Amino acid sequence: MACLSLAPGVRVVGGVGDAEEGLLQVHALRPDVVLVETKRADGRGLEIVSWIAHGTVGARVIVLTSYPSEWERWAAYRAGAGSYLLKDIGSPQLIAQIQAGAKSNLPTAPSSI
Repeated sequence: MACLSLAPGVRVVGGVGDAEEGLLQVHALRPDVVLVETKRADGRGLEIVSWIAHGTVGARVIVLTSYPSEWERWAAYRAGAGSYLLKDIGSPQLIAQIQAGAKSNLPTAPSSI
């Protein structure tokens, strides 16, 4: 998390391990991007992804996982994840993914007709 705090254009606003506390923080802090580990002891990782991705907050979800699973990748995208990345991704690549996710959440100008 220290490398994220030092990255230009990235501001870390929260971080928790508990599902309920995390969802409360997402709702209260309204971040642009949320990093979620889907392989959780409580088994609620994909539920958390779906709640955030389809909730009223409008945050982009990036799944970070310790080992890949094609089924989980498919399920994460279906739940609304914008990216599915291995935890061993390098800091520059992770920061680029976070920045891209934040940019994709910016409102776009209405198109003219």
